Amino acid sequence: MTALAKRLEQRAWGRGAIVAKALDGRSRIAELYQEGAAKIRLPKTFTEEMEAVIINTAGGLTGGDRMEWSVTAGAGTFVTATTQACEKIYKASFGTAEVTTRILAGAGSRVHWLPQESILFDNASLTRRLEVDLDETAEFVGVEAVLLGRKAMGEAMLQGTVRDRWRVRRAGRLIHAEELRLQGDVAGLTALAPVLGGQVAFATLIYAGPLSEVYLPRVRTALGAAQAGASQWNDKLIVRMTAADGFELRKKLIPVISVLRGGASVPKVWNL
Repeated sequence: MTALAKRLEQRAWGRGAIVAKALDGRSRIAELYQEGAAKIRLPKTFTEEMEAVIINTAGGLTGGDRMEWSVTAGAGTFVTATTQACEKIYKASFGTAEVTTRILAGAGSRVHWLPQESILFDNASLTRRLEVDLDETAEFVGVEAVLLGRKAMGEAMLQGTVRDRWRVRRAGRLIHAEELRLQGDVAGLTALAPVLGGQVAFATLIYAGPLSEVYLPRVRTALGAAQAGASQWNDKLIVRMTAADGFELRKKLIPVISVLRGGASVPKVWNL
């Protein structure tokens, strides 16, 4: 098959968007949009929080696939967005899988972006973007976790590409920029001590809000002796961690996420 013919093959594509508004002390749907392989489900909650579970009905991504997600929290709302399961990124015969997430948090709102891990298989290619725009008084918690293969299944990502780009702004001012690129000999690169030191699971968490200084010692206590680090400055807290496999990573992630959520548990779909 020629390169042109490959590009003409049908690819998975989807776009999902949700807008929340405050009504009677609860966060309610103002708008819901779903197209292609993108679906959003809203489990019933009994608090002010709205929980949105995003779903890729294609069952995974490969080269040329594209997914777009948008979460808008109106003034005074509380929205937690997560995924139904881990996103699987399969071998790419050409191109890259592209995932773009845009988050807009209004005055006094809270947005917790808590997708489950992305699992990358050998020769996978993923380009991911996270764009966050916060009001001066909004709070944001975000996590992105990556597994380079599934160790328990004897699978490893030896070659491929992982690109991750974060931009977080408050009142239009850039407060956090993140760029990650693992390309080519991923196994050799991640074996280096300054990179992952041979670990195959890693995650980055961010908290942007007024409680960053309060949360820092609690996060460090939750991390314990884990291979991780946490730092705080200018109302921003960043946590980075690595682990030998996905199970160990999740055991480290869940208590830290709970701290950043003020003691609240992770969404039910996260349960081990």
